Amino acid sequence: MLMLSLFRLVAAAIPWTLHLATWLLARSLNMPQPLVHDTGVFVFVQVRTIENRVGKALCPMRLLRRLRSLL
Repeated sequence: MLMLSLFRLVAAAIPWTLHLATWLLARSLNMPQPLVHDTGVFVFVQVRTIENRVGKALCPMRLLRRLRSLL
């Protein structure tokens, strides 16, 4: 019962803290809050795309196949 209450508390607190952090950052940058939020989402997607591309290029099986084809 206690664990369920803690889980509900954390589940309710996460969106609130994200909203607060976005609001504080927007206030400190003197920008509208939706613009700060959308910029954060855009940066996250770009970084994730680059990480996936690099991860694919450094996949051990792919590197092994490349090495075999070179030899």
